[in-house]
Amino acid sequence: MSEAAPHLGPVRKSVYALGDFTLNTALSALTIVYAQYFLVQIADVRAVLAGAIPLIGRTVDAFFDPLMGRISDRTRWERGRRRPWFLLGALPYGLFFAMMWADPPFHAAVPRFAYYVLAYTLMNLAMSVLTVPYLAIQPEMALDYDVRTSLNAYRTLGSMLGVFAAVLLKPLAESLGGDAAGFALAGAIYGVLISAPWIAVYLATFERRAFRDRPAESSLRESLLSTFQHPTFMRLTWIYIMGRIAMDLAGTLLVLYVSFWLLRPGDFELTMGLFLLGVIVGLPIWATLARGRDKSRVFIVGSLWWMSLSLGLAFVQPEWPRWIVLGYVPLVGLGFAVVDVMPWSMLGEVIDEDDLLSGERREGLYNGMFGFLRKLGGAIGVFLVLGVLDLLGYEKGEQQNETARQAIRWMTATAPAAFLLVGVWLARDYPLTRRRHHEILEKLALRDGKA
Repeated sequence: MSEAAPHLGPVRKSVYALGDFTLNTALSALTIVYAQYFLVQIADVRAVLAGAIPLIGRTVDAFFDPLMGRISDRTRWERGRRRPWFLLGALPYGLFFAMMWADPPFHAAVPRFAYYVLAYTLMNLAMSVLTVPYLAIQPEMALDYDVRTSLNAYRTLGSMLGVFAAVLLKPLAESLGGDAAGFALAGAIYGVLISAPWIAVYLATFERRAFRDRPAESSLRESLLSTFQHPTFMRLTWIYIMGRIAMDLAGTLLVLYVSFWLLRPGDFELTMGLFLLGVIVGLPIWATLARGRDKSRVFIVGSLWWMSLSLGLAFVQPEWPRWIVLGYVPLVGLGFAVVDVMPWSMLGEVIDEDDLLSGERREGLYNGMFGFLRKLGGAIGVFLVLGVLDLLGYEKGEQQNETARQAIRWMTATAPAAFLLVGVWLARDYPLTRRRHHEILEKLALRDGKA
């Protein structure tokens, strides 16, 4: 771990963040636009089936993410374990994303449903080829407790810009006609947008030869079992699942909240833009607060902030002046930022602890598990929301019944808060503190014969 490595400065961190920009552009488009709007309003898929499409696709992907992680751990190419996959996965990723927005040449419900399930599944598999090595390279590039937080703050900034790009997909499609053909062309344009940056990511990232030369001898089955037997990882996993579901519920519901509760569909892009502005402003604040403090404590504070302000959305009325909502939403975004940054930063310390226990560097395996959870959390959130709304009468059209409107109102305010509360309870006595991580690094140094 002591060999010279390229300087991890702001420029390199920013280029690295382009990877999550592309990944979250796709993930957010699927959460914000695809299932509850495109599939229902444009592709004419029933709401409950639209919610089932991401759930099926990501369940299939569940078996591939950890496998991709272990493949990445055991790769021994001259160019590295992780970086070559960025070039191999970029083109299929963009092609299958475009395929998701195409209008299939058949009109019966079952074939259309099967087409979108297939397209969604293939896109997720291609995404995993990029996501798992991309996230696994983080702890290798940044070894320090606080530097990992900084790198993840940059990554999350790229992620939030991806959300903004996803929000713009719908206006782009509408400018191209707003019909199935318009969305198909917009999907193709975005396919190029999310493929091209991976060349830059490949050039900016780096790996450490000492990590690559370490043995990776355990089988996939043994490795998977060991992650479930790792108490710290399991605790962090559940913290992350709760936060991830809350994040995707918020993304799914906000467009419905603005369109059908506030009755201002034209305000959605502005509202989401201001929400993301709050997230971006919050990133350096939380990164600064995390210096010298345990990351779990910062996660708790940020989650409580988001919970309390999210509940206030239940009291907003459609007749209220626009400036109240537009001014309130960025405050909610401040707390949203920390829920993504901290768990990913904390995962690096879990991997170091696993190194001490197993003698292997298994960043790919652990990030594969986390990457799957990132996608599964979103699928569960979308399925729950659309399943409930389907029962309450949400359907294709600009007008919704009062029961559906009230459900959208209260779910937007309370559903994310409920999952955040569980995450806070799990994080209250998180064992892998800053002090514990320092002890782990000292033991690793002694084991490897380094001062």
